[in-house]
Amino acid sequence: MPDQVPVEDFTKIESIFVRHRNVLMLRGHFPGIYTDYYLHLMQHGLKNPEQLDTMLKDLAAMLTLHLVARPWNETIAWTVNLRAPRVNLFVTGSSIHEQITGRCFTEDIREPDRNLFYVQTTVPGNDPGLSTIEVEGHDPLAWVEALYRKSEQRPGRAFRLPDETFVLLAAQPDFDEEWLTALDANDVAEIESFEKTKLLETRRFRFHCGCNLERILPVLGAWREKPDKLFGDDQEIIIQCPRCAAKYLVTRDMI
Repeated sequence: MPDQVPVEDFTKIESIFVRHRNVLMLRGHFPGIYTDYYLHLMQHGLKNPEQLDTMLKDLAAMLTLHLVARPWNETIAWTVNLRAPRVNLFVTGSSIHEQITGRCFTEDIREPDRNLFYVQTTVPGNDPGLSTIEVEGHDPLAWVEALYRKSEQRPGRAFRLPDETFVLLAAQPDFDEEWLTALDANDVAEIESFEKTKLLETRRFRFHCGCNLERILPVLGAWREKPDKLFGDDQEIIIQCPRCAAKYLVTRDMI
């Protein structure tokens, strides 16, 4: 549980209101989440190509910021299906559980005729909300700006700052459009020096999935009556978590 984890192991995300501009600034410093991500890869013997690794980390950072711009009770999953490289990038997170996780899918990927960004938003007691937009290029920050334009129905600007710091600026009603459009990364880095701001809240996150063998096994229940189709001639197989790619050894007698 999150409250059993030392506070210093979490990444703090700030929600800051920029007065007179009517813009919400979400800001986070991500070395902690990235360190946990790499420890996770090492633990399970995983390695992503450098380009995919960078895109996945950027996408996870932006989802973390987006979660803080959204209500607390939402669990959000993003999947980006790219033509080239042919890959599905998946990230998901929750403010309530204070966690973010994700993985790359590189095998058996359907080749789309365009790059597609899928969003699933889940609120307890309701059916998941689903939306899809088309995106271009290989920059997750540009994808998120497109998401705000096309799906969030309000402008959003995304920025990389030094030392693995990311910022998302989300427009609010009656925002200063000219000001928001003109900003560059240098402006954003100094925004509190020349604008009146107010810290509204902070949320904390860590890279964590929460999967374990006990949660993975029930998914295999459908194979109980036909184990040979699952195992072939083997007595054990490796199963990967669909959310974080963690590897688990499963034997026939576990099914």
